[in-house]
Amino acid sequence: MKQLVLASNNAGKLQEFQRLFAPLEIELIPQGRLGVGEAEEPYATFIENALAKARHAAAATGLPALADDSGICVRALGNAPGVYSARYAGEPKSDARNNEKLVAALAGNADRRAFYYAVLVLVRHADDPRPLIAEGRFDGEVIDAPRGSHGFGYDPHFLVPALGLTVAELTPEQKNPISHRGRALAALLDKLKEDAL
Repeated sequence: MKQLVLASNNAGKLQEFQRLFAPLEIELIPQGRLGVGEAEEPYATFIENALAKARHAAAATGLPALADDSGICVRALGNAPGVYSARYAGEPKSDARNNEKLVAALAGNADRRAFYYAVLVLVRHADDPRPLIAEGRFDGEVIDAPRGSHGFGYDPHFLVPALGLTVAELTPEQKNPISHRGRALAALLDKLKEDAL
């Protein structure tokens, strides 16, 4: 079985990716298990941050690495918090404080349109000149009152209007095929069929 390092220590992302990779002949190993710390994410774009994280994990382990950078982009806030989604309310990271800040920032605003966005980057080695890159988008809107107990991050406040449910009210089986990460992974897997590890 081929091994692939997941360049993340986020437990929610790890669970999601492990479920998504389960049918494949690839063992996904979280970087923390290999003693790899988090990479810096100094860039203003999802793609640059994901690439930096993937190269960091590959350099530290000598294995192919997969990284994602994702976040919520809110139309009325000029697509903020964007790449700063995980640290929107500052350090230490806190889903609860991030959600409080987002709801407060939208107070009195009728435009609640938002989308989750994810970029996945897979490098075969640290200096891979041709990384595999895929993206996914998941549209919805922000609601004030949290609903649901699944998911993580902004999921309790992210309503999918077509379903009448928040992402936190969806089971993983319902969420994975339609989520930003699920869509990005589907696109990445198509590329992997043509360009194996």
